[in-house]
Amino acid sequence: MSKTRQLEILVGAFMAAGFVALFFLAMQVSNLGTVNSGDSYRVMARFDNIGGLKPKAPVTMAGVEVGRVLDIYYDVKDFRAVAVLGIYEEFNRIPEDTFAKILTAGLLGEQYVGLDPGGSEDVLKDGSEIAVTQSALVLEEVIGQFIYGKAQEGAQ
Repeated sequence: MSKTRQLEILVGAFMAAGFVALFFLAMQVSNLGTVNSGDSYRVMARFDNIGGLKPKAPVTMAGVEVGRVLDIYYDVKDFRAVAVLGIYEEFNRIPEDTFAKILTAGLLGEQYVGLDPGGSEDVLKDGSEIAVTQSALVLEEVIGQFIYGKAQEGAQ
């Protein structure tokens, strides 16, 4: 085999390895590559505003991932968004009076659900609903309130 042919094969193999690495990087960034091998149980949380929360977003407690958002839908009966959370089975001692809030990673980062445990002896089970929630902080609303407040001060 000629040197030119060997070089072409080497460059082709290097390019293929680069594309494979790029694919795995894209999967990690998009959260599609992170799959929990264990089972999970479903817990629902109702929010007035979910902001930019999306399915597959992390669910965390104390900064540790304890699950993923499985589904999001709109409940026409009470006009609220419902997030279905899949909590990993190994985290089966989460108190029933846990507080759920939608948080943002960084200033403009991805949104996720943060759980703050309560003090109840009873624990969340499959099909439970988290009663106390805090909606997403929408940056546009905060800026609008700030501007409106400044306009009110200037008018007085």
